Amino acid sequence: MLDADYHHLDHVKEQQKSKKTLWITLILTLFFTVVEVIGGLLSQSLALLSDSAHMISDVLALGLSMFAIFMATRKPNNHYTFGYLRFEIIASFLNGLTLIVIAVWIFFEGIKRMIHPQEVDLKLMLIIAVIGLIVNITLTYVLSRSMKEEENLNVKSALWHFIGDLLSSIGVIVSAILIHYTGLQILDPLISMVIGAIICIGGSRIVREAYLILMESVPPQFDLDEIRQDIGTIEGVEDVHEMHLWAISTQHYSLTAHVFIRADIQPFCVILAVNEVLKNKYKIAHSTIQIEHATIHDHGEYGKKFLLTHS
Repeated sequence: MLDADYHHLDHVKEQQKSKKTLWITLILTLFFTVVEVIGGLLSQSLALLSDSAHMISDVLALGLSMFAIFMATRKPNNHYTFGYLRFEIIASFLNGLTLIVIAVWIFFEGIKRMIHPQEVDLKLMLIIAVIGLIVNITLTYVLSRSMKEEENLNVKSALWHFIGDLLSSIGVIVSAILIHYTGLQILDPLISMVIGAIICIGGSRIVREAYLILMESVPPQFDLDEIRQDIGTIEGVEDVHEMHLWAISTQHYSLTAHVFIRADIQPFCVILAVNEVLKNKYKIAHSTIQIEHATIHDHGEYGKKFLLTHS
């Protein structure tokens, strides 16, 4: 009976640094979210309330990211042959959508407040915004350092959440100061809408990056034609076709290709050489190469030009 553990690659992702970082940010975010919700309700500031709504989404996003990191450590099985790495991308996609939904809500509330302005408690608004600024600077710094050590789309989406929070805090402070000196209450929803636009841009970028991975597009750092040419320079290789390259998750890539070789070349040597090129030059450790002969494998009109060399 064959061993059920048939993978020579684990298809798991250990992310100790990311896990520790997300725990720290989750605890600090949860604490400040409670403070900001209470402050936003008491001061009646839309800028604070929009920021607190964003903070609530941060808590949910961080929780989802933590679960994604846990899932990524689970080994593959006969149902999930790539393991659970893709859950990281699904979580990031949902986090990005959350950012966009929050931005839409901020725009909607901003328009309502512009039509019906409300008096805000500037002192309370400013105090909570300053505390928020300190917290968000700290969390943005922690997450950006983690990104340098471990590439993770989840942490990247969380980072965008906190960049949005950082800008929100700055916006609230600027809004409070301007309202104090000008008396224009409309500045509160107006600045909130500017913050909402920035949040929407960040969410759109995360959604797009996750979408491209879910659609199994070629990762942007790879040039498929260049890889095909490199494989074509290997001795005995006559043609490379049916080539596919996609990301399972960040830093986990897979490639498949069909390769025509000369009849006098040892196929195992070709496969070994192709794998070496992919691993050493492109850091692609998971590849499947199918060796073919035009005389055996029918390729229609495409294969006819190789028939003479294989006869």
